[in-house]
Amino acid sequence: KTCLGRLNRIEGQVRCLAKMVEDDRYCIHVVDQVQAVIAALKKVEGEILKDHIAHCVEHAIRSGDKRAQREKVAELVETLARSRG
Repeated sequence: KTCLGRLNRIEGQVRCLAKMVEDDRYCIHVVDQVQAVIAALKKVEGEILKDHIAHCVEHAIRSGDKRAQREKVAELVETLARSRG
């Protein structure tokens, strides 16, 4: 629920950004809002990753299935590497 609420707010922010661009608003104000959207998305990303670790990765660990454990950890490492650029 928290992530969905945040995503709905971000959706509104993005619509406002489009309107700012459409209205030819001052560039730095637009960039400030872009940075706010990026920060908000990073918070959502963090919450989803925490949830993934707490549920999916933990489930693989508790299952005792070594293949599933390796897959979940590799998936997580790959995802984190991509987010780091």
